[in-house]
Amino acid sequence: MAKLINIAILSLLFLLSLVSTAKAHEGAIVDISKFGGKNGGCITEALTKAWNKACQSPTPSRVLIPPGSYRAGKVLLEGPCKASIEVEFKGTLKPTEDQIKDDSWIQFNKITGFKLFGGGTFDGEGAKVWEKCKGGGLEKLPMSVKFNFITDGTIEDICSINAKQFHMAVVGCNNVNFNRLRITAPADSPNTDGIHIGQSTNIRVCDSTIGTGDDCISFLGGTKNVSITKVNCGPGHGISIGSLGRYQDEEPLTGITIKDCNFTNTDNGVRIKSWPDRYENAASDLHFEDLTMNNVTNPIIIDQNYCPGKSCAQGHSKVKLNKVFFKNIKGTSANPCAVKLACSSGTCEGVELSEIDLSYNGQDGQVTSECSNVKPNVVGKMNPPACRAPVQIGDKGGGGGSKVGENGKGGGEKKEKNDSGNDFVHGPVPYVLKHSDYGLFNHKMESIDLQKARFVFGYG
Repeated sequence: MAKLINIAILSLLFLLSLVSTAKAHEGAIVDISKFGGKNGGCITEALTKAWNKACQSPTPSRVLIPPGSYRAGKVLLEGPCKASIEVEFKGTLKPTEDQIKDDSWIQFNKITGFKLFGGGTFDGEGAKVWEKCKGGGLEKLPMSVKFNFITDGTIEDICSINAKQFHMAVVGCNNVNFNRLRITAPADSPNTDGIHIGQSTNIRVCDSTIGTGDDCISFLGGTKNVSITKVNCGPGHGISIGSLGRYQDEEPLTGITIKDCNFTNTDNGVRIKSWPDRYENAASDLHFEDLTMNNVTNPIIIDQNYCPGKSCAQGHSKVKLNKVFFKNIKGTSANPCAVKLACSSGTCEGVELSEIDLSYNGQDGQVTSECSNVKPNVVGKMNPPACRAPVQIGDKGGGGGSKVGENGKGGGEKKEKNDSGNDFVHGPVPYVLKHSDYGLFNHKMESIDLQKARFVFGYG
């Protein structure tokens, strides 16, 4: 009899534990509709309240934005949270009219263990302001989504369209994956970079499509160990390292791999850009591999005389490049000069061209390559033939160079203009973050002044 009673008590306790677990699981999903979020309405307050509740959960939690069309003003979703946290975003979010006054629209700050997913769309409605800002003033426009100081994160199956400025900005992050993103804006939309990465470590972008009016992906100083794979880029300015050397306290950039990517109708393919006669910095261990170019104006380019504005300093870049590898790059160039390596004196070392096969898709002229102050190591096939001899360039830090055509004979000099399209100043930069500021490796991020992070977003 006692044995039967004990079995009954154990069974009851088991059932109670199941009910408790079910309630805990149910409580871990926080739906914005429970805080007044409605289809067709503004969810700024509802989303913020749902986040705050989920963030305080001692167990892993999820904020749910159901299918529907919503609007929101500036939203700050901030940690640290008590446990890992997810946002399941299934709707379409557009900005309120007053949102243009802020420097960013949606921010995720200081979170460890974060996931954003669900197939939702951030629609920045940039077309409402692009025309008004042509010729300047873009520094006052908000970026769509900023990820600041995220550790161990995943952003996947998310769409961003028509951002007023950058679509996504990543600063001070460590170990974050971006998968299956779709980022789009018209080719003539100003400064609408797809993903802008600075001061971050161990970032991976994979299986994504990005087409904008500026860089598909760009990297600034302090960024380390980044992998970009299987990205379709175009239209836009390609994938860019830099610009570098504009600010005095920039940190070096190292360990960037761009692999298995396609570029279609872009101004550039893969590009390294640094400012002339500004500040010292360095970029090293840069790998560009297994890439396909489709009607790309500058498939391979190093530009150490980068100057998007009307007035720039004269002289040589002080940014040193080392261990730069271009390997197995094929396709078509919209420009007869398919490979342009425009280095400053003594700044480019360890540049290698391996298995390059690019053809000019125009009717006049032959495909060529140009070099300034660099002697690339050539491995395997090289079409166009590589210019091998280092050549000094003039006081302006650009313009000179050795030119080689398909007949293998040296050419003369050729000056090429810098970007004159949609690159704009983002405003003054009063402070530069250092690793001690944001504690990437000790995870002590509670006292960070996120306004200091604004330095990351300088010229495109």
